[in-house]
Amino acid sequence: MAVPRWQAGIGLGGNQGDVLASMVAALSAVHTLPGTRVVSVSSVYETAPVDASGPNYLNAVAVLATSLGPHELLRALQALELAHGRERPYRNAPRTLDLDLLCHGDALLNTPTLTLPHPRMGERAFVLLPLREALSGLSASPTVAGVCLPALPGDAEEAKMARAQGIARQCGFPVNFGI
Repeated sequence: MAVPRWQAGIGLGGNQGDVLASMVAALSAVHTLPGTRVVSVSSVYETAPVDASGPNYLNAVAVLATSLGPHELLRALQALELAHGRERPYRNAPRTLDLDLLCHGDALLNTPTLTLPHPRMGERAFVLLPLREALSGLSASPTVAGVCLPALPGDAEEAKMARAQGIARQCGFPVNFGI
Protein backbone atom coordinates (compact mmCIF):
# COMPACT_ATOMS: atom_id res chain seq x y z
CA MET A 1 0.00 0.00 0.00
CA ALA A 2 1.25 3.46 -0.92
CA VAL A 3 2.11 5.75 1.97
CA PRO A 4 0.78 9.33 1.72
CA ARG A 5 3.60 11.75 0.95
CA TRP A 6 1.75 15.04 0.44
CA GLN A 7 -1.19 17.01 1.70
CA ALA A 8 -3.52 18.43 -0.93
CA GLY A 9 -6.54 20.71 -0.80
CA ILE A 10 -9.55 20.10 -3.02
CA GLY A 11 -12.60 22.28 -3.52
CA LEU A 12 -15.94 20.52 -3.95
CA GLY A 13 -19.03 22.16 -5.38
CA GLY A 14 -21.95 22.12 -7.74
CA ASN A 15 -25.33 23.66 -8.48
CA GLN A 16 -27.25 21.03 -10.46
CA GLY A 17 -29.13 18.01 -9.10
CA ASP A 18 -28.52 16.59 -5.62
CA VAL A 19 -25.22 18.38 -5.09
CA LEU A 20 -24.77 17.37 -1.46
CA ALA A 21 -25.19 13.68 -2.33
CA SER A 22 -22.70 14.07 -5.21
CA MET A 23 -20.18 15.79 -2.94
CA VAL A 24 -20.49 13.07 -0.28
CA ALA A 25 -20.16 10.28 -2.86
CA ALA A 26 -17.20 11.95 -4.57
CA LEU A 27 -15.33 12.60 -1.33
CA SER A 28 -16.03 9.03 -0.21
CA ALA A 29 -14.48 7.86 -3.49
CA VAL A 30 -11.48 10.19 -3.04
CA HIS A 31 -11.00 8.66 0.42
CA THR A 32 -10.50 5.24 -1.26
CA LEU A 33 -7.97 6.33 -3.91
CA PRO A 34 -4.60 4.54 -3.57
CA GLY A 35 -2.56 5.99 -0.72
CA THR A 36 -5.17 8.70 -0.09
CA ARG A 37 -7.29 9.61 2.89
CA VAL A 38 -9.37 12.61 3.90
CA VAL A 39 -7.78 14.30 6.92
CA SER A 40 -10.04 17.34 7.25
CA VAL A 41 -13.23 18.63 5.66
CA SER A 42 -15.01 21.94 6.03
CA SER A 43 -18.65 22.67 6.54
CA VAL A 44 -20.88 23.03 3.49
CA TYR A 45 -21.43 26.60 2.29
CA GLU A 46 -24.03 28.02 -0.07
CA THR A 47 -23.00 30.79 -2.40
CA ALA A 48 -24.33 32.77 -5.30
CA PRO A 49 -22.64 31.92 -8.63
CA VAL A 50 -19.33 33.76 -9.21
CA ASP A 51 -18.42 34.22 -12.87
CA ALA A 52 -21.16 31.68 -13.64
CA SER A 53 -24.91 31.37 -14.03
CA GLY A 54 -27.65 29.17 -12.65
CA PRO A 55 -28.84 28.42 -9.13
CA ASN A 56 -26.74 28.91 -6.01
CA TYR A 57 -23.83 26.56 -5.40
CA LEU A 58 -22.94 24.32 -2.51
CA ASN A 59 -19.22 24.30 -1.73
CA ALA A 60 -16.78 22.68 0.69
CA VAL A 61 -13.04 22.06 0.94
CA ALA A 62 -11.25 18.88 1.97
CA VAL A 63 -7.62 18.35 2.89
CA LEU A 64 -6.15 15.01 1.87
CA ALA A 65 -3.05 13.04 2.68
CA THR A 66 -2.06 11.37 -0.59
CA SER A 67 0.65 9.43 -2.35
CA LEU A 68 -0.73 10.53 -5.75
CA GLY A 69 1.20 13.20 -7.59
CA PRO A 70 -0.63 16.37 -8.64
CA HIS A 71 -1.42 15.24 -12.20
CA GLU A 72 -2.51 11.77 -11.02
CA LEU A 73 -4.81 13.31 -8.42
CA LEU A 74 -6.23 15.76 -10.97
CA ARG A 75 -7.03 12.89 -13.37
CA ALA A 76 -8.75 10.98 -10.56
CA LEU A 77 -10.81 14.06 -9.63
CA GLN A 78 -11.85 14.64 -13.24
CA ALA A 79 -12.89 10.98 -13.59
CA LEU A 80 -15.09 11.38 -10.50
CA GLU A 81 -16.65 14.52 -11.99
CA LEU A 82 -17.51 12.59 -15.15
CA ALA A 83 -18.94 9.70 -13.14
CA HIS A 84 -21.31 12.20 -11.51
CA GLY A 85 -22.55 13.63 -14.80
CA ARG A 86 -20.23 16.63 -15.12
CA GLU A 87 -20.46 18.24 -18.53
CA ARG A 88 -18.37 21.12 -19.83
CA PRO A 89 -20.44 22.74 -22.60
CA TYR A 90 -18.81 26.13 -21.92
CA ARG A 91 -16.56 27.79 -19.34
CA ASN A 92 -18.20 28.08 -15.91
CA ALA A 93 -21.35 26.24 -16.99
CA PRO A 94 -23.66 25.03 -14.22
CA ARG A 95 -22.45 21.65 -12.94
CA THR A 96 -23.48 18.57 -11.03
CA LEU A 97 -20.04 18.30 -9.43
CA ASP A 98 -16.88 20.36 -9.49
CA LEU A 99 -13.67 19.04 -7.93
CA ASP A 100 -10.82 21.56 -8.02
CA LEU A 101 -7.28 20.75 -7.00
CA LEU A 102 -6.42 23.85 -4.97
CA CYS A 103 -2.94 22.95 -3.76
CA HIS A 104 -0.69 19.91 -3.59
CA GLY A 105 2.17 19.87 -1.09
CA ASP A 106 4.66 22.57 -1.99
CA ALA A 107 4.00 22.22 -5.74
CA LEU A 108 4.20 25.38 -7.81
CA LEU A 109 2.95 24.42 -11.27
CA ASN A 110 1.83 26.30 -14.35
CA THR A 111 1.16 23.80 -17.14
CA PRO A 112 -1.56 23.73 -19.83
CA THR A 113 -3.59 21.32 -17.66
CA LEU A 114 -2.80 22.36 -14.10
CA THR A 115 -1.83 25.50 -12.20
CA LEU A 116 -0.96 25.17 -8.51
CA PRO A 117 -1.80 26.72 -6.23
CA HIS A 118 -5.19 27.32 -7.88
CA PRO A 119 -4.86 30.75 -9.53
CA ARG A 120 -8.25 32.19 -8.48
CA MET A 121 -8.74 30.79 -4.97
CA GLY A 122 -7.62 34.01 -3.29
CA GLU A 123 -10.48 35.87 -5.00
CA ARG A 124 -13.25 33.47 -4.02
CA ALA A 125 -14.83 33.49 -0.59
CA PHE A 126 -16.51 30.15 -1.38
CA VAL A 127 -13.01 28.67 -1.43
CA LEU A 128 -11.34 30.78 1.26
CA LEU A 129 -13.83 30.32 4.09
CA PRO A 130 -14.06 26.52 3.80
CA LEU A 131 -10.29 26.27 3.14
CA ARG A 132 -9.46 28.16 6.32
CA GLU A 133 -11.95 26.00 8.22
CA ALA A 134 -10.50 22.74 6.86
CA LEU A 135 -6.93 23.87 7.61
CA SER A 136 -7.82 25.11 11.09
CA GLY A 137 -8.32 21.55 12.24
CA LEU A 138 -4.76 20.72 11.24
CA SER A 139 -2.66 23.63 12.49
CA ALA A 140 -2.59 27.39 12.89
CA SER A 141 -0.39 27.84 9.81
CA PRO A 142 -1.12 26.62 6.27
CA THR A 143 2.60 25.96 5.73
CA VAL A 144 2.74 23.73 8.82
CA ALA A 145 -0.23 21.82 7.38
CA GLY A 146 2.03 20.85 4.47
CA VAL A 147 0.39 22.82 1.68
CA CYS A 148 1.67 25.73 -0.36
CA LEU A 149 -0.81 28.57 -0.63
CA PRO A 150 -0.63 32.02 -2.21
CA ALA A 151 -0.93 35.10 -0.03
CA LEU A 152 -4.49 35.06 1.25
CA PRO A 153 -6.55 38.11 2.21
CA GLY A 154 -6.84 39.11 5.84
CA ASP A 155 -9.93 38.44 7.93
CA ALA A 156 -11.57 41.83 7.19
CA GLU A 157 -11.04 41.53 3.43
CA GLU A 158 -12.25 37.93 3.47
CA ALA A 159 -15.42 38.94 5.37
CA LYS A 160 -16.06 41.73 2.85
CA MET A 161 -15.65 39.24 -0.02
CA ALA A 162 -18.01 36.80 1.69
CA ARG A 163 -20.72 39.45 2.00
CA ALA A 164 -20.22 40.63 -1.59
CA GLN A 165 -20.29 37.06 -2.95
CA GLY A 166 -23.29 35.97 -0.89
CA ILE A 167 -21.71 33.03 0.95
CA ALA A 168 -23.34 31.43 3.97
CA ARG A 169 -22.46 28.36 6.04
CA GLN A 170 -25.22 25.77 5.65
CA CYS A 171 -24.24 22.71 7.67
CA GLY A 172 -21.37 20.53 8.77
CA PHE A 173 -20.19 18.03 6.17
CA PRO A 174 -22.43 14.98 6.60
CA VAL A 175 -19.58 12.43 6.71
CA ASN A 176 -16.48 12.67 8.90
CA PHE A 177 -14.32 9.88 7.35
CA GLY A 178 -13.10 8.86 10.78
CA ILE A 179 -11.32 12.18 11.36
